[in-house]
Amino acid sequence: MAATIAETGAVRQDTLPAFSRRLNDWFMWYVRGYLQRHFHALRLLGDPDGVPRPGDRPMLIYTNHPGWWDPLVFLTVGRMLFPGRISYGPIDAAALGRYRFMERIGFIGIDPSSRSGAARFLRAARAAAERPDVIFWCTAQGQFVDPRTRPLEIRPGIAHVAAAGGGGWILPLAVEYPFWTERLPEALVAFGTPMAMESGDPRAWHDRLTAALEATQDRLASAACTRDPRRFRTLLRGRAGVGGPYDVWRSMVARLRGRRFDPAHATEPPPDGVA
Repeated sequence: MAATIAETGAVRQDTLPAFSRRLNDWFMWYVRGYLQRHFHALRLLGDPDGVPRPGDRPMLIYTNHPGWWDPLVFLTVGRMLFPGRISYGPIDAAALGRYRFMERIGFIGIDPSSRSGAARFLRAARAAAERPDVIFWCTAQGQFVDPRTRPLEIRPGIAHVAAAGGGGWILPLAVEYPFWTERLPEALVAFGTPMAMESGDPRAWHDRLTAALEATQDRLASAACTRDPRRFRTLLRGRAGVGGPYDVWRSMVARLRGRRFDPAHATEPPPDGVA
C-alpha cells in the first residue's frame, strides 16, 4: 500500500465482510466459462513445490500483477486447489463501486493512495491471518507490471502483515500469460515455498518477500519459455484451434483420412484429473 503502518498509526482489529457462498458459487460458475473462452489452458507449474499444504493454518498469498485477468485466475486457483476455503482480497474502491455485489464474494474496496486505504488493507489482512478457513490474496506490486521486469518491487503493506506474526502461512504466487502454439494465450501460475508469519522487522520481511516472489517468477518464466505442458499440471482446459473456415477445412481433411479431428496445434498429455 502507498502508506506504511507508521503513517497510519495503530491498526485496530477488524472483521472481514460478510461472504455469500451462494452468490460466490454463481460467480465462479461464470468465471470458469469466461476463462475457458479466453485462454487455451490454466496451468500450475508442477515443480518443485507444486500445491502448498497449509493444513488448518491461515494462508495469505501475495502475487505479481501482470494484467486485468489476475483476480479471476486467483479465485479459480483457490477454488480448485483449496475448495474448503473462501477467498478475500483487496480491489480498487473505485472499481468496486461499479460492481457492488462483489463485496459479498470477498472483494474489499481499498483506496491505494490514502492512509485510510492502507489502514483498511492492514486490518483486513490481519483479520484474514486469524482465519484458517480463508485465503487472502494480495497483488503486492499494486499496479500492472510486466512479469519479466527486474528488479522486482513490491509495496510495503504485506511485509507489515507478515512481521506482525500470527503463525499463519504467507507464500508467493507468480502468474503470466504467454502465447504458445494456440490462438489463445496460456494462463500459467507457480507457487513458491510457504513461509511462516513470525514477528520481526518489516524491512527484513520486505526483502525476504521480494526475493521469494522474484525467484518464483524466474522459475515460472524459465518453464514458460520451454512451451512444454508436461512441466505443468493442467487445471482448466479452454479453447484450441483457430475456428471458422480454417478448422472446418482441417476437420474435413481429417475425416477423409479416417482420423479423429483435434483442433489443437500440438499434442498434449491428458489433464491430471482436475478439470
